[in-house]
Amino acid sequence: MAIWLVKPKPSPRPHNIRIAMWYGPLAVDSLRRVRHNETMAKAAGPPNVKLICGIISGSPGVLDEAITAVGKLFGAIDIASERVAFDLTDYYEDQMGSGLLRQFVSFAQPRSPDVLVQAKQATNALEAEIASRHPDGPARPVNLDPGYIEQAKLVLASMKNFAHRIHLAGGVYGEVTLLYRKGGGWSSLPWTFPDYASGRYDTFLTAVREKLRQQAYGKDPT
Repeated sequence: MAIWLVKPKPSPRPHNIRIAMWYGPLAVDSLRRVRHNETMAKAAGPPNVKLICGIISGSPGVLDEAITAVGKLFGAIDIASERVAFDLTDYYEDQMGSGLLRQFVSFAQPRSPDVLVQAKQATNALEAEIASRHPDGPARPVNLDPGYIEQAKLVLASMKNFAHRIHLAGGVYGEVTLLYRKGGGWSSLPWTFPDYASGRYDTFLTAVREKLRQQAYGKDPT
């Protein structure tokens, strides 16, 4: 009986090049470390990230109040986005009213991604505090959405479990919302929220990513 040996087709690009095009240089470095390590991989601390916060409100004044408050919680703000209409969903209208605006800020000091749990718990408490100061407004005058950016992805925090979210600690879940593809910018995933998938926040996200790279390589001009 004849046996046919079928050779796999050669990849159009070396595997590490394809990884670099999609995930960036950190993924290639990780792959090299695994290949050169003949024993089981050892635990290492994660790279620092840039903490960000998305803020939604129908009141410019409440947006200003929230930005000041998160700065007190997490330190100096180094990048702020423009305010844009939050109009690709009506999910929050019952709680927050119509005519909603969204703005993002990032915080100057890079930190461990472990901060995300504390950040989500702190912003939930801050939301309640701001609501108590605006009893005549909507039930939820502001929505605070913390997350972080690292070179390869955007991660958001949520208190809601779902198939694509991983429990971190204390009832807080993490979700990879966008991937950064080298040469191609930010890429959405099947579960990515429509506003993030639309690309309207890409300018801010890319600016924060570039700031992180400057800080990580010791070339921060500020």
